[in-house]
Amino acid sequence: MPTATRVPRHVAIIMDGNGRWAKARRLPRFAGHRRGVEAVRTVVKACAERGIEYLTLFAFSSENWRRPAEEVDLLMRLFHGALTQEVESLHRNGIRLKIVGDLARFGERIHALIENGERLTADNRRLTLTIAANYGGRWDILQALSRLVRDDPAAASAGMFKEEQLAPYLSMSYAPEPDLFVRTGGEQRISNFLLWQLAYTELWFTETLWPDFDAGSLDAAIDSYRRRERRFGRTSEQVTGSATDEPQESAAAGLAAAGG
Repeated sequence: MPTATRVPRHVAIIMDGNGRWAKARRLPRFAGHRRGVEAVRTVVKACAERGIEYLTLFAFSSENWRRPAEEVDLLMRLFHGALTQEVESLHRNGIRLKIVGDLARFGERIHALIENGERLTADNRRLTLTIAANYGGRWDILQALSRLVRDDPAAASAGMFKEEQLAPYLSMSYAPEPDLFVRTGGEQRISNFLLWQLAYTELWFTETLWPDFDAGSLDAAIDSYRRRERRFGRTSEQVTGSATDEPQESAAAGLAAAGG
């Protein structure tokens, strides 16, 4: 059972609204996507400053290939450009980069940039930034199950799998499950994002379009999170009792240290 903390350890975000942001300003959709990259920089910095350990961004879903070919091409160029230009800055600031998703559809140049970025930043621990690219929650569960069955066919035949056996095969097995999920742009659904991992995550939706999402917007989401009661199947009385016990133990330890 996860430990509830005042600052979420792991924040997951669907960055929605780039196209509408551009349309409202009579700009091409690509201008909204470029402005969205700037918002990513802002939010990564804000998360690091607030002590958030993991930030996962849904950059490109497996369904986004259905968009017009011109827009998909522009998104791929943006992805390539971000991997080229941002990795050194992430490394200087102690941020580890991870890319998850079905990467087989990306070209060799992007593959090489992903491998270089992950290798360069592998030992950084200030913040782990995960970019979900060509990712889908259903794909993630299916690929994890396929690998599990391949590695343990006897258990598959017996139908004996448990949750803890599947978890290490999920694409984000290196991270705790998200504490806080944010979706910008006004839509209120999770759109095939981290379906397994979001089971007990606190959800927060905002009308703010992603290019306008800033440190203040992040603080509003965190403030909402702090007001939630995270029970994980327990009763409110159990949660309150656990919260009451912690300060008492700390106070007792403090008195002992002071000779009281």
